[in-house]
Amino acid sequence: MFEHDDEIIEGMLSCTGCGNTYPIISSIPFLVDDLSLYFSIRAKLGGYLLLHAKNLKIKSVIKKALQKIPHMGNDTTDLEKNWTTIYKQSKKSQFHLALQNVITRMPKCNLVVEHGCSIGTTTVALAKKSNTAFGIDKSFFALVEAKKHRLQNVDFFLADSLSHPFGKTRFDIVVALNVLELIEPSNLLQVINRQAKKFLILSDPYDYERGKNSVKTRLDETSIRKKIRQYGFQLILNSTKPQFFAWVLKVNPRLTLHYKVDLLVASRKYLF
Repeated sequence: MFEHDDEIIEGMLSCTGCGNTYPIISSIPFLVDDLSLYFSIRAKLGGYLLLHAKNLKIKSVIKKALQKIPHMGNDTTDLEKNWTTIYKQSKKSQFHLALQNVITRMPKCNLVVEHGCSIGTTTVALAKKSNTAFGIDKSFFALVEAKKHRLQNVDFFLADSLSHPFGKTRFDIVVALNVLELIEPSNLLQVINRQAKKFLILSDPYDYERGKNSVKTRLDETSIRKKIRQYGFQLILNSTKPQFFAWVLKVNPRLTLHYKVDLLVASRKYLF
């Protein structure tokens, strides 16, 4: 630990298994396999972190990662920062009400995790129904916002869902909301299947048009239900059929996005 109060603000995490070290910057553990690759489309974020870091070792880690960037892609720093603001302004919609109803009906759990947790709204709601909750996301600015909830039984990590830091840990509830167009769906479902001990909660508007960044294998409302059943889950809470909850995102005063989001809730068959 280089700086701390009630939690570590700057420090280094060392893995006793693989020997790798990971920086903690602004209270966010950067648990990515390749920090240079992460900064390759976030060089502006790297510069921001280098400027604001206090400890010389942390500054050195950031600087070395920036110097080793293999190739520069389109910088997403400002985009991720803007979407953090959009999500903060778009917490109330039919979709969020439906999700809150689902969480209310979940039993008390031990461990839960949310993939693509963004600003942590759902992770925090789940934490009130569990002993410990984790949220992971690749957006630094979203995680800074998530950390502001400051609940004792919640923590947030900057990590890739397909290369997550949880090893073989299994969770009572696994959540992934509106991320199928950002994370290869079939690969994410494989991760979720290995992690989910009891329940999973998924949602998506199936908006896959991302140009060259589009996922390779798209799952729609039918194929995703088929996959979930193949993994030994059964759909519950009225989600056996596609659902169309309104999800409204206020991008700016002149632009509002209106999605229809499908919400799926499933449990392991042996629970019933």
